[in-house]
Amino acid sequence: MTTYAPTKADPLDTEAILSPLSIGGVQLKNRLIRSSISGRIDNYDGSGTPARVNFEERFAKGGVGAIISSHVPITPRGRVLPNYAMIDRDERIAFWRTVGRRVREHDCHFFLQLSHSGRQQDLGGIENRGLLPDGATDKVDYFHGLRARAMDTKQIAKLVDDFGIAAERVAAAELSGIELHSANGYLFTQFTSRAINNRKDEYGGSLENRSRFLLEVIDSIQRRVGKDFPLIVKVSGHDVNLMPFPRGNGIHDAVQIAQWCEQAGVHAIHVSTGNMFPHPLNPAGPLPGDTTKFVYQSMIASGKWTWRNYLLFRYALGRKLVDWFWQRPQDFNVDGRPDPAKIEGFAAEDARAIKQAVRIPVLVTGGFQTAAGIGAVLRSGAADAVTMARPLLANPNLPRDLAAGWSGPVNPPCSCCNRCLINVLEHPLGCYDEARYEDRGGREAMLREVFEIFDDYHEEAPVALAAPARRKVS
Repeated sequence: MTTYAPTKADPLDTEAILSPLSIGGVQLKNRLIRSSISGRIDNYDGSGTPARVNFEERFAKGGVGAIISSHVPITPRGRVLPNYAMIDRDERIAFWRTVGRRVREHDCHFFLQLSHSGRQQDLGGIENRGLLPDGATDKVDYFHGLRARAMDTKQIAKLVDDFGIAAERVAAAELSGIELHSANGYLFTQFTSRAINNRKDEYGGSLENRSRFLLEVIDSIQRRVGKDFPLIVKVSGHDVNLMPFPRGNGIHDAVQIAQWCEQAGVHAIHVSTGNMFPHPLNPAGPLPGDTTKFVYQSMIASGKWTWRNYLLFRYALGRKLVDWFWQRPQDFNVDGRPDPAKIEGFAAEDARAIKQAVRIPVLVTGGFQTAAGIGAVLRSGAADAVTMARPLLANPNLPRDLAAGWSGPVNPPCSCCNRCLINVLEHPLGCYDEARYEDRGGREAMLREVFEIFDDYHEEAPVALAAPARRKVS
């Protein structure tokens, strides 16, 4: 690996990055937000751990203006993976209050992402064994063959109310706001996507009908916590999957959904891409077969196509086929490796189209880790802020480096190798690209960084036996 050294950034880029931003009355100190990312670092029963507190605080210390949590399930039936802290009961409130307080100590805001997997449930956990998750459709997904049970209208109404109740818990935990993940294939996407939703009732057919569930959840949240409580909705600019057919939503659909969200009182739109996760463009880069063959075996029982996929990942010829298939939608590979410079900001034009159609702030994700790449998006008006996950996992202090006027991280940048993504099925989330640590102690240094959140717990994060009563806000 060649020696890496950052240079000084264009001062205009640095100035744009450090300018404050308001989202629903919450003032962010800069335009850098950590997007949803987390590993299996909580208890199996959905209670939080001190490791989670340390994990979130690591990024707050690094200088981001806000953090959007990982998936936080509102019900065990809708969790994507076990060992993610949930918000399915009042007893969870005290833990999340601790997380928010520790993050705010570093002048950083914390938004909780209320989630439901729908059919995209990688590992449901023992309590879901033999049970299909509630979803928008009975169709299996295109990659893993994951299944769900299509909800009837009564079950949908119950889930809509559950989201509102979960929002009350977020407010009681004194957090900065909420994000709803209506992108990347989770439950909201399964309703909004024309490639997935095959319903024949009032929740299927037209875009208006397919967006009904999302808009009803927004209304349920606002009735519980008020319209002033900051609310972000994440959407896919292009609703694409691995195959060219069936076609998903296009940018015009995303613009319309964003406009409906704005009219409903949402305070910001977060732009991503894809109607499944992982997707070749989200997160961009390869699906590393050398890692996947070891951890994917956990998913063999989860879906219709998982055994087939496991065999492909396990053997060299199959991995070559997967590599070719995965890289087809990508035009940023150099000698078979991802080029981070071409990945950075790939969703900016989708964000720009939405930004031109709404008046609320627009956030965009897409491999951001350089002052020039971030500055280009902000200064051109394509988006109001950028969100980052893998680059911050590789370099949690990246915002401080950018604030100091550097062109990028002081340490080697994220290589977009996606080993962090694959390891999350079984191992703690962290950067697993050993090449980045060649000059800093090698594999041992890499593992020390991965396990850092489990050291020095500081204080025990409380889990209340009886949380304070939730208060409705008119």
